[in-house]
Amino acid sequence: MKDNLNRKLKQIGLSVLLGSMMLTGTMNVFAKNPADPNKVLRYVFPVAETGFDPAGTQDLYSAHVHNSIFEGLYTYDYLASPAKLVPRTAVALPEVSADGLTYTFKIKKGIYFAKDPVFKGKARELTAQDYVYSYKRLLDPGLHSPNSWLLDDKIVGIDKLLDQAKKTGKFDYDQPVAGLQATDRYTLVIKLKQPDQNFPMLLAHQPAGAVAREVIEHYRDKSGFAMAHPVGTGPYILTKWIPGSRIILKANPDYRGYVWDFKASTPEDQKIVDAMKGKKMPQIGVVDIQVMEEAQSRWLSFSKDETDLFVLDGDLTVQAIQDGQLKPELAKKGIQLSRIVDPSIDYYYWNMQNPVVGGLSKEKIALRRAMAMAYSPDNQIKILMKGDAQRLQFPVPYGVVGHDPNYKTSIPYSVKAANLLLDRYHYKVGADGWRTLPDGKPLVIELAVYGGSARSQQSAEFWKKTLDNIKVKMTTKSLPFAEGLKAEKQCKTMFKGSAWVADYPDADNFMQLFYSKNIHATNNACMKIPEYDRLYEQTQKLKPGPERDALYRKMARILEVYMPVQMASTRYRNALAQPRVIGFKKHPILPSEWMYFDMKK
Repeated sequence: MKDNLNRKLKQIGLSVLLGSMMLTGTMNVFAKNPADPNKVLRYVFPVAETGFDPAGTQDLYSAHVHNSIFEGLYTYDYLASPAKLVPRTAVALPEVSADGLTYTFKIKKGIYFAKDPVFKGKARELTAQDYVYSYKRLLDPGLHSPNSWLLDDKIVGIDKLLDQAKKTGKFDYDQPVAGLQATDRYTLVIKLKQPDQNFPMLLAHQPAGAVAREVIEHYRDKSGFAMAHPVGTGPYILTKWIPGSRIILKANPDYRGYVWDFKASTPEDQKIVDAMKGKKMPQIGVVDIQVMEEAQSRWLSFSKDETDLFVLDGDLTVQAIQDGQLKPELAKKGIQLSRIVDPSIDYYYWNMQNPVVGGLSKEKIALRRAMAMAYSPDNQIKILMKGDAQRLQFPVPYGVVGHDPNYKTSIPYSVKAANLLLDRYHYKVGADGWRTLPDGKPLVIELAVYGGSARSQQSAEFWKKTLDNIKVKMTTKSLPFAEGLKAEKQCKTMFKGSAWVADYPDADNFMQLFYSKNIHATNNACMKIPEYDRLYEQTQKLKPGPERDALYRKMARILEVYMPVQMASTRYRNALAQPRVIGFKKHPILPSEWMYFDMKK
């Protein structure tokens, strides 16, 4: 079993190969989208989406829709392993200056936004200026985009614009920026402050998709986002949205299309190639998404053939998978399983700005460390996740460039040691049997969880038992998904579980989660540790390799010294598909794949 797992890890290893292969595989362009309106894919989300403006949302489920509607300069090859960056709206991979600071991107001619009344009946072509505008939106301080980290402090000349916006309260989108220019209709030039080998991958992430300025300005709400009216150049358009309930995407009739011509990376891929090669894409005409928060509802829907494709999680895994394989009774029905080791991390964080658990004083560090020592990731994987995950001790997951397979955490699982540590720092046990703060005031830890799903309740019960063992009282605060995301961005949660799926397959995408300049964006622990920040900034100047890896190990130890976060696990990602689905394979980076596979009517 161990040898099989090692082989799988090697197969899905995610180093980046910057090839020049076109996404389409050919230059064929079609006047109309070849999708068949009678091919309807029924899909489910386990939690609600938060909206459809690339600059305004950061959750995985909204990203499914973004990936279908908006297009960045780049994306990833559907089958390539390791993950391979390929052009999407760009003609080719960028031209990079010798010093690694200047990137020149050429954009394909003849790409058009989906029809919309705001364009007044005229065809609206995608231009380099659309990317200039879209990237500026990520940095507009008035929008507080959770995706600002993609470009923050990277572009030459942007500081002047940001300083002016802070003084005047208005971000001037028309003010030129030396490092972000459309030098002609189809040429985008970006100048960086310092080299960044991951930069093209940042531009493949969903928030870097192109929006049209006139659409945003016409449909934006009070917060400045056009959440309910997405208009992009991609293969699908949004035709129905009942927030938290139903999303319907239909094929964009004017999408340019492409010919399926991907290459197999594994023997299993060859079956997909044989079934899909040469097809005009996309084939699926309608994607009908329903939100089903209860796991059993999702399973029942799939079992009754009311869902074509969905991702297993929690208790559902044991109903479909045994010893890493699809159960025989499902295989006999033609059900398909796509199973990968997720390039993701599950972790818990304590808000470092919270007066109860935050701060860098010894007694606060001791409190967080004691909770971490009382927690057993192995037990959680066994009990809550039914073994469908791997223990993660390093902040970078398996298969991602920069992961250290030999790293061992310095935080032991020891309830006895955790109690002794709390005793030492005067968290005394009161008459009611619960510990108090060192000053004698009540100590209550509030765990924030999403919604009232069975999985959230189980997680809360697991942590309550964990903290009961060290006589620390815990309460639970249940939040809707969107509200919970907002609260943690505002540093208003005390203690919470979080997950991060790779936006690009490099360690930097995970280590940036704990960088102080990403507070209110991706740094949910709201931590500011100068030593960590200093090392992180050093890694930005280095290419992947031993020198950078050594700094990452030091940074991981710093996280253990101050204990703002506790690493937990890396999940398997298991997707089930009905027999009618053709050519599906779960991609490690792309959130949605329905523009790459087919299905029978």
